[in-house]
Order: sequence, then structure tokens, then C-alpha cells
Amino acid sequence: MKLLSPKLVILATLALSAPLSLAGDWVNMFDGKSLKGWKVNPENPETFSVENGAIKVQGKRTHLFYGEDGNAKFKNFEFECEVKTAEKANAGIFVHTAYQAEGWPDQGYELQVNATHGDWRKTGSVYSFQDLKEPGHKDGEWFKYQIKVEGKKITVTINGKVTNEYTEPADHAEKTKRLGEGTIALQGHDPGSLIFFRNLRIRTLD
Repeated sequence: MKLLSPKLVILATLALSAPLSLAGDWVNMFDGKSLKGWKVNPENPETFSVENGAIKVQGKRTHLFYGEDGNAKFKNFEFECEVKTAEKANAGIFVHTAYQAEGWPDQGYELQVNATHGDWRKTGSVYSFQDLKEPGHKDGEWFKYQIKVEGKKITVTINGKVTNEYTEPADHAEKTKRLGEGTIALQGHDPGSLIFFRNLRIRTLD
């Protein structure tokens, strides 16, 4: 048996004793019964409700922000949920955003939810920054939507397949639509859109 040199023994000991960098535990964001832990803006709060263990989204433009005050703080994280779209439905999932009482969120990026709506930007698009023409899922069927934000990169996975990888450029000119830190928000887009979200959860990567 070949013996390790004293130097290699020391290095191996240090490696074993060094703390491991582990992702945080998964945190459930929705109890399946209420919107507790979320804050809906007052534009059209009736757009969001709970039905059969899922968040139902249907109505005029409104946004639902995670956090008691709508301003939970996440930097590097993995988020996942299950989504079901009705025909010609449109919605979005915002990352690194902040609570707003009205209007389309100014902060962070929108990840599109849209299989057959008239907007050509389909599910998985980093809206208006890196867009997709194919959604990777069908209306009327539950599908898994995963979003990973790490550093300046967003990775979108639909039903286990990576469909979009966007890296924010160093010369990114947008002052608010950029990666930094912020909450998760769900979008109610228009009265003709019907979307369901369930099994929402998140874990930090810091």
C-alpha cells in the first residue's frame, strides 16, 4: 500500500473538515387552501382565488407578490411549481421583483406563461430579453415549471427539459429590469386568461 506524503495528508484532512456549501431546504410557498403569505395588489384582487388546491388566476390585470408585505427577498435560488393553462391564456412569473400597488411590475424579469395566447412569446421566455416561440407544454395539462437564478444567469426548465438559459450582459442598460434581489410574483394578465398554479416552492442557493 502506497502511503500519502505528509503534505497530502494535511490537504486531505483540510478538505474533509471544510464546511460544505449546501442549498437551503425547500420552502412551500402555498398551503393549498388560502393566499396566506402572499400579498395581492389592490387593482383587481378578485383575479386571484384558491380552487381545488391550486391558485386560480382569472380576471383583470393584477399581481400577487410573495411575502406578507409582498417583498420577500431572494437572490440565488431555485423555484418550481406546477402550472395548467386554459386555451389562449397568458400569465407570467416574475423574479427579483418588488411589490407594486398597480401596473405591470417594474422590477426584475418576467418569465412567460403562454402556450396558445396571441402573444408570440411563449412559456419559458425571459420576456422581451430572450424569447421562445415554442412553449414546451400543452393547454389543459399540468406541467412543471422550474426557474433557477444564480448570479447573472436565469435557467428555465419545462417538464424536465432546459428550454432557456439567459445571462444578463455586463453592459445591461436597464435600471430596474435586471437581476439583483427581490420577490416572486404571479401575473393575472387579462379576463380571457385562465391559469392554475400549485405546489409552489423555493430554496435558496446561498
